Amino acid sequence: MLNWLRKNKRIDHSSSKNNTKYNDIKRLARRLSENERIIRQVYAKSSDVVIKHLTLGKAPQIRALLIYIAGTADVAQIDENVLKPLYLLKEGPSDLASIKNTLSIPDIKEIGSFDTVYQEVSNGHPVLFIDRLPQALSLGISKWSTRQVEESSTEFVIRGAKEGFIESLETNTSLVRKRIRTPRLKIERMEIGRYTHTPMIISYIDGLCDPDLVREIVLRVRRISEDGIYDSGMIQEYIQDVSWSPFPTVFSTERPDTFCGALVEGRAGILVDGSPHAIVLPSTFFMFFSSPEDYYSGFIIGTAIRILRTFYMMIALLGPSIYVAVTTFHQELIPTTLLISITQAHEQVPFPTVVEALIMEITFEALREAGIRLPRAVGPTISIVGALVIGQAAIQASLVSPLMVIVVSITAIASFMIPHYEASNTVRLLRFPIMILASTFGLLGIIFSFIVLLIHLSSLRSFGVPYLEPLAPFKKASIIDTLVRGPLWTMKRRPHFTGSTWNRRRTGH
Repeated sequence: MLNWLRKNKRIDHSSSKNNTKYNDIKRLARRLSENERIIRQVYAKSSDVVIKHLTLGKAPQIRALLIYIAGTADVAQIDENVLKPLYLLKEGPSDLASIKNTLSIPDIKEIGSFDTVYQEVSNGHPVLFIDRLPQALSLGISKWSTRQVEESSTEFVIRGAKEGFIESLETNTSLVRKRIRTPRLKIERMEIGRYTHTPMIISYIDGLCDPDLVREIVLRVRRISEDGIYDSGMIQEYIQDVSWSPFPTVFSTERPDTFCGALVEGRAGILVDGSPHAIVLPSTFFMFFSSPEDYYSGFIIGTAIRILRTFYMMIALLGPSIYVAVTTFHQELIPTTLLISITQAHEQVPFPTVVEALIMEITFEALREAGIRLPRAVGPTISIVGALVIGQAAIQASLVSPLMVIVVSITAIASFMIPHYEASNTVRLLRFPIMILASTFGLLGIIFSFIVLLIHLSSLRSFGVPYLEPLAPFKKASIIDTLVRGPLWTMKRRPHFTGSTWNRRRTGH
């Protein structure tokens, strides 16, 4: 065992020693040949790295070196705005200022260390080295392949702008700026990931968002020590208050209007390059069961839809459990005629009611996941045909009763009414332990599980904000935007966790 530990220790030491050339932060040399030697050593066996020699001016001639990664830099702009002006120089440049005046590029930055050179090249910015100058120029002409802005694929838009976030961080920030046109909108840029150096931004409105909240977000993000960050979901798992709860305490969205609405309420948001999902902080329970369309329609319609959504959320959570508890322990609650029908339908089924319910629920969840993972042209067909064929065959084979199929179908429809996918997954997961408790203790098991859920929800926090706010603790000013959607003109105050500058909703900000 000791030999194995010593062997691993030697390997780790050797690995860190070999990586010193990548972590070298020494200053650039004045000699171009020395800089080129180090660059070629670092980017050895990297066929996509382009290293191009240039000659600037006619008398005297100055040697230069241009380095960039193919596919990340705009080659057309390099030819038109970099190479062409440099080749037309009559005299060799003596300093970087003269080169800046020659190049028609708005974003040019002076860099003086190899560590910065590696970062700029990895970000898609070509770097220009000049002989006899201990600095280089980073040319901001990156060009990453991105898809067009289109409707969100996970949050269907009924009414509102049919725009969704994409994988480009610059495009996403422009969508936010398009809706919040004020200099008070702050966008703080950071990089995360030891090897990926993934760009991300923390966005908030100065004066509405609590500065302590922003500092806490920055602190938690900086604590992340990960080799690579590829999606906002990875950051979400690191920064959330509670990791072992099935309830999501960090809200994510693909819709810019939802994201901007949260910022105007005094919340903060996170956007990550390469991810179309934005994070909103802090998050409360009722955010996961509301939709932007609730605010775009009349408050009467919005309230009715929210009540209907809450009712069916309870059915999705407790529907099969109530059926199991009533048919197993509390038959006196069922009308006699219906009880006779249930008994006759269940006579040929060889399994107890709870086993029957578990079989159907697990089968339906498997069909649902298969429909999601399969290609779009095949997925819906497999789900529908599989549900019809398996359900009908199970009934004919007397493996399940027809009423159980109806209960599972209603439960499935109810789960589809939850607008947020992560909240829907939580309801689907909690359905199974509640069902087992119902088969063991009847309605007492359901009541016990419901009380445990309420206690757990009351104990959750999202960046210090109670998860059940404004119900627990009770906030009279915000209660009209929870289970119901009050008129917009009655929502005069923002949530209490906003900054002290503007706690009232007013126009003209």
